[in-house]
Amino acid sequence: MAAEAKQTCYEGSSVQSFKFYLEHSGEHEAILQFVHNSLPGELKRIGAGKSSLDVLGVGSGGGEVDVQILTLLQSTVPNVPITADIVEGSSQLTDNFRALVAKTTNLQKIPFAWHIMHSENYERQVKAKGDMKRFDFIHMIQMIYYVDNLADTIRFYHSLLKNNGRLMIIVEAANGGWDTLWKTYKKELCVQDITEYRSSGEVIASLKSQGLKYEEHTITNTYDISECFKPGSPTGDCMLNFMTATDNFYQSFTPEIRAGMLDLLRNKCSTEKDGKVFFNSNLSCILVHA
Repeated sequence: MAAEAKQTCYEGSSVQSFKFYLEHSGEHEAILQFVHNSLPGELKRIGAGKSSLDVLGVGSGGGEVDVQILTLLQSTVPNVPITADIVEGSSQLTDNFRALVAKTTNLQKIPFAWHIMHSENYERQVKAKGDMKRFDFIHMIQMIYYVDNLADTIRFYHSLLKNNGRLMIIVEAANGGWDTLWKTYKKELCVQDITEYRSSGEVIASLKSQGLKYEEHTITNTYDISECFKPGSPTGDCMLNFMTATDNFYQSFTPEIRAGMLDLLRNKCSTEKDGKVFFNSNLSCILVHA
């Protein structure tokens, strides 16, 4: 997602592909379960003694998770005013987010600042202005794959944290299904929006090299990809398209590569149970301290 060319990662047909994935993978549900089970204590610590709270969402997509986080923050630290800045490259997904805010009554009192741009363009804009707004809580959910320089991105957003703030990065888990698929077929897959695949392993290595304090939590998730192994299945085709970031899995790769990917998906990225194939899509939530 480098600079302008990759600024609108999810537009047009790719938005539909992304929505299809969310409907079938249970990923948002897994993330939201984690948010509701694990974040209240963290948010209470962040908000302790503060007269206002500023939140930044980077790569927030359609806002489904953001809305839940902001609602949870409101209930955890009631009567403390909150502001929300949103950085998202897709105008289509930002429109979805705005619509969601418009029909969520409790969010009406929160002032939103919308930055429809890629995270690195936001970084350039902030540095050019010279007056950096700082935040109590910054979250980057499933977006770290699209930045040009991982270390620089973490360094910049970490620098925006206020005292006692937290940077939350949610990313595919190291050695999970996505990590295995994308690293095995790096040459074939890392050619468009994602030019360098990263999982929690790369994120943690970067945090350690910068001497930053963090905690890692596993968000367990699997989803049924049995349809991927049924030739001609529209559901299977859509899944394969999204998982390989291509418009047409069967036309994008040679028969040998396709066969290799399908074999890997079944035997190295998944487990079989009751005749169904469940893809390991575990996530990692990394909470970085200010």
